[in-house]
Amino acid sequence: MAHVEKLAAEKRLHVGSASARRLRQNSIVPGTVYGHGEDPVAIAAPEEKIRSIIFSGHHVVELDLEGNVDQTLLKDVQWDVFGNNIIHFDLQRVSAKELIHVEVPVKTHGTAPGVVNGGILELPHHSLTVECNAINVPDAIEINIGELKIGATIHVSDLKLPEGVKVTIDPQEVVLHIVAPRVGGAEEEETEEVAAEV
Repeated sequence: MAHVEKLAAEKRLHVGSASARRLRQNSIVPGTVYGHGEDPVAIAAPEEKIRSIIFSGHHVVELDLEGNVDQTLLKDVQWDVFGNNIIHFDLQRVSAKELIHVEVPVKTHGTAPGVVNGGILELPHHSLTVECNAINVPDAIEINIGELKIGATIHVSDLKLPEGVKVTIDPQEVVLHIVAPRVGGAEEEETEEVAAEV
């Protein structure tokens, strides 16, 4: 089961840029919760808590909105132009048995012998979209690279996923591979140096 973050929020009585600006000046972030056929609700929550949820990597948020509790997903976060302050966030209501699509980061662990021997680890997909029940959203897709040598390739079909979790792209899509070091670049540089000396 996915880890569930808890968030206490309040309804916003006033909307608009001026009201949102006043909230942010007090370290409160405006947001919206929507979904399940209900009207969107303007809400507000402490910026510190929203930031904590974002950097925790967890997707499922138990929203306590003035005593009414909903399971939600953190769907979108808007930052200022410098990427320092949160401007707005969106939560989507979900049910425990509802099939959803959510983007999950790909993480590696271990030390690949192929990398130790000079190979280069390439990760074409730093995240993958999965389909699963809301309560089963994994925090990350973990790949153990501890035995991978130069030339090793991991496809979507090779991933060890939790029960009930499915990656939505082609099973033959490459997620990770370890390629031999590129020696051409060094040879070209050496050739250029010799040419320059001549």
